[in-house]
Amino acid sequence: MTTAAVPAALEVVEPGMSATVQDLGRPGLAGIGVGASGAADRASLRLANRLVGNPEDAAAVEVTFGGFTARARRDLVVAVTGAPCPVTVGGRGGAVDTVLHVRAGECLRLGMPDRGLRSYVAVRGGLAVERVLGSASTDVLSGVGPPPLEAGSVLPVKTPRLPLPDIDFAPVPPLPTDEMVLRVVPGPRADWFAADALPTLLDKPYEVSSRSNRIGIRLDGPPLPRARADELPSEGMVPGALQVPPSGRPTLFLADHPVTGGYPVIAVVVARDVDKAAQARPGMRLRFTTR
Repeated sequence: MTTAAVPAALEVVEPGMSATVQDLGRPGLAGIGVGASGAADRASLRLANRLVGNPEDAAAVEVTFGGFTARARRDLVVAVTGAPCPVTVGGRGGAVDTVLHVRAGECLRLGMPDRGLRSYVAVRGGLAVERVLGSASTDVLSGVGPPPLEAGSVLPVKTPRLPLPDIDFAPVPPLPTDEMVLRVVPGPRADWFAADALPTLLDKPYEVSSRSNRIGIRLDGPPLPRARADELPSEGMVPGALQVPPSGRPTLFLADHPVTGGYPVIAVVVARDVDKAAQARPGMRLRFTTR
């Protein structure tokens, strides 16, 4: 994953449950069957990059449920955002949403978050991994982009182009622990459902299933009955789409969702709240609202 022109700077010691390289994705290619992918929580990626003086779309590491350790091969400036987790640098205590200085040979460690699911590690300069179709993002559905990180993966880091900001801490509202409220608009196929389906979606809580990933969040809860039994031709999908398979229980699409789908979409989570949804961990309740 290193390049000859840029020296290696960060070595992955432990990737945790899942660690991938992500930027803001490769939008605009759905017409040729390529999804946008990119960070599941785009707001947290942007914040991490801003803290270390990177362009907002610089490539960083997305860590799922902590357990990530990386060793600096030279002095680095980093920031950890997203799901708040215990952070240590060379054994010293650190913190999320702050600027951290990692000396050559020291390890940056992320423990398991007490809330949320995905944390982001930005390195000043940005990761210089190979870009595929204009993006360094790993798409776990299609396999486009660099492979998921593993122990021994070595990441090069670019020379910074922007000055380091004067701020070293960013106040961020706490993530919910038990229940998350997401705003939706009625979907393009809301009329394929029974009259009580959308009210049920808006009135009853749904639980995040353990069978969830960057592609989508499977939800357990009251089924949403259809008014039509015929088949829907495949049509374009977007992040935040609540697609309802024959079981009647919706799936909320995230960053690596399929470009097209053949099940009807009853509602769509608004773009800003898709970032929030990416932090919903298994067992959490989701409520949907049009307000």
